[in-house]
Amino acid sequence: MRKAAALTRSKIIQVLASGEFHSGEDLGELTGISRSAVANHIKYLADIGLDIFSVKGRGYRLANPIQLLNKDSILSLIGHKHQENIDVFTIIDSTNTFIKQNLQALPQGYMCLAEAQTSGRGRRGKTWVSPFGSSIYMSMAWTFSGGYQSMVGLSLLVGIGINRVMQKLGIHDCKLKWPNDVYHNNKKLAGILIEVEGQVGSDANAIIGIGVNVDLPKNISGIDQPFTDIKEILNRSLDRNELIAMLFSTLTEMLKEFESSGLRPFMEEWKKADLFYNQYVYLVSGNNQIHGVSKGINESGALLLENSGGITPHHGGEISVRKL
Repeated sequence: MRKAAALTRSKIIQVLASGEFHSGEDLGELTGISRSAVANHIKYLADIGLDIFSVKGRGYRLANPIQLLNKDSILSLIGHKHQENIDVFTIIDSTNTFIKQNLQALPQGYMCLAEAQTSGRGRRGKTWVSPFGSSIYMSMAWTFSGGYQSMVGLSLLVGIGINRVMQKLGIHDCKLKWPNDVYHNNKKLAGILIEVEGQVGSDANAIIGIGVNVDLPKNISGIDQPFTDIKEILNRSLDRNELIAMLFSTLTEMLKEFESSGLRPFMEEWKKADLFYNQYVYLVSGNNQIHGVSKGINESGALLLENSGGITPHHGGEISVRKL
């Protein structure tokens, strides 16, 4: 039943993507359902972020046309040899969850993409707000044969990779917030969620979740911090399929180097973009709070804090220039 509903909604979205009016009757004939069922699906799509007009006598249309993700378009940019490495979903609960549930059957470098997530997740159990068709919601699967110890600093590496892609787009002043965020002008542009599966002493499977704000709705709600998107920064629209191809190619090459050399080759890039370098910061980890001057990171990705006790490394927690 859920698959049938997802397929129906996908068909409706594909028809409405042009921005033209389509009657409930026409949509019903296309999908094989009643007009009242069409109306229910339209309501669901509006609830997950699609701005849909309903006009009596004319039907439904999007407030603005949207360019949908397209697997063939992405493959034309990264090469059709990656055919088995990509799946594109219209609506999914979570791209990270999908990979976790299917991990053993997925090839190295597999990428799951979605137009919207109904249960998108950020770090520390926070919700990642995922309005339809306005951002990149992607997760990659990567197996590290060296086990858990070969993955230290992975979230920092991914942040550096996102920053490389932003520079290719002409955004040269992004900053990296330890351990998993990309900022522009002190507003959040992208976030990273790393999850790990595996047994100690064996291969470690990383699920690399990435969210990049591309063109968020003006009336978006539920985000509890300053944010920005690529369209606001560049003042132009962007082909999300091209952005995904750039992220996939950049991260795939960086992950290969990271496997063999760790974080060391990327340390200078982090330092140049470090949001809090040489600033007095507060770090909260569980019930503990410490503060000091941020001195960057070490080769294991730990945050270095300088205080009266010297410089000490810290591997987890939330960092801020204000007391948390």
